[in-house]
Amino acid sequence: MRNVNRLLLSATAVLIAACYVPFCTGGESPAKRPNFLVVVTDDQRPDTIAALGNPVIRTPNLDRLVRDGVAFTRAVAPDPVCTPSRAEILTGCCGFTNGVTSMGGRFREGLTFWGDAMRGGGYHAWYVGKWMNDGKPITRGYDETLGLFAGGGAQWWKDTVDYHGRPVTGYRGWIFQKDDGTKLPELGVGLTKEISVHFADAAIEFIRRGAESKKPFFLHVNFTAPHDPLLMPPGYEGMYNPNKIPLPKNFRPKHPFDHGNLEGRDELLLPFPRTPEDVRADLAVYYAVISHMDKQLGRMLDALQATGQAERTYVIFTSDQGLAVGSHGLRGKQNMYAHTVGEPLVMAGPGIPAGEVRQTPCYLRDMYPTVCELAGIGAPESVQGRSLVPAIRDPNVRIYDYAFGHFRDVQRMIRTEKWKLIHYPQIKRYQLFDLENDPLEMEDLIGRPCYATVFADLRTKLEAWQKEAGDPLAEDRQ
Repeated sequence: MRNVNRLLLSATAVLIAACYVPFCTGGESPAKRPNFLVVVTDDQRPDTIAALGNPVIRTPNLDRLVRDGVAFTRAVAPDPVCTPSRAEILTGCCGFTNGVTSMGGRFREGLTFWGDAMRGGGYHAWYVGKWMNDGKPITRGYDETLGLFAGGGAQWWKDTVDYHGRPVTGYRGWIFQKDDGTKLPELGVGLTKEISVHFADAAIEFIRRGAESKKPFFLHVNFTAPHDPLLMPPGYEGMYNPNKIPLPKNFRPKHPFDHGNLEGRDELLLPFPRTPEDVRADLAVYYAVISHMDKQLGRMLDALQATGQAERTYVIFTSDQGLAVGSHGLRGKQNMYAHTVGEPLVMAGPGIPAGEVRQTPCYLRDMYPTVCELAGIGAPESVQGRSLVPAIRDPNVRIYDYAFGHFRDVQRMIRTEKWKLIHYPQIKRYQLFDLENDPLEMEDLIGRPCYATVFADLRTKLEAWQKEAGDPLAEDRQ
């Protein structure tokens, strides 16, 4: 069946390829294969794009992508922590398979990394920005990096505070560096107010190289925005008035119970209980950092246009996961609510419909096989993700019937189009939400007799998935 599915997907790629025939470089050489610009931000909620319904935030360049492409509004980061989420993107398979389910997790042997697949298909594989998985980009499939940002700058680190005067606990000692390990402290240590500019500068340099190369490029750009520490970009101080920013509609002063991470670093970024004033103040800077990143995205899109590559370049934008910022009484990630396991996912480029939305459940790991198909490259056997090309072509296609999530040994989740069940195994507690009537996940229906059948069905499906995925908690139940 898997081979049949791959044959069908290959046929789909042939149909879509008809749209690529006009790609030429002055008529003197055959049409170039498409380029790929994949942009990943850090901790960006799914409701932070103006064109997708946020009336406050200003994101003109993300809006431009939404107008020109397809937005997947039910994308899931199944393990909403930076390292595991990015491992899924790099490998195209879930954490239980690739071996990375924690901050210090290391990749298992036998994986084909996304960069390796693209290089094997005749592409430059270039990397920009944040790296926090084991190894380095050049040992995980990429030819070269610019603007590489990773740990190793402890000797230059000086304690500092964020925009609100709170001690910085994130990205302490992180530093720009070269592939050979040379550190670049002159670009700043830890997050800085203008760090997004450095990432965009590096990406634009690669884009310019791409215009001069006979090979197409796969450029993977990773911003740190809008991850904490929240630092106000210069010139953005008055963009958002905290007093005029609405609270998340599912704001709560505190979470109703310990979800397994209430004492984690992310949750300690705001005092307990959460107050409207604190949350609005954070959102004002959070939005400003996103708007500043959006401007840098615009510079990259303009560079594609200026170098004559825009018409043959796919642009994919997403984030490694979302963030609570006051929703459900939480501040950080590490939860199974939609504001956190969800993230923006927008794809634009040749042959992709303009200004459309897809509601099929999907995962970030699906970007890997999607790009492979659009590039005419076979997805490696180690990839578990599924190509989104059929859903791009047909809004009625469902890539998955269910989406699953997990965080350490304290949370498990299954979501359908209508229902979500969250399991907290360490405290033997469940939550059940009717997503059609309660998309903000505010009314827990667990324990109500009229939903007993729904609960039993979802629990059965969740436990079956855990066994299939190799979840250690499934073994514990046996």
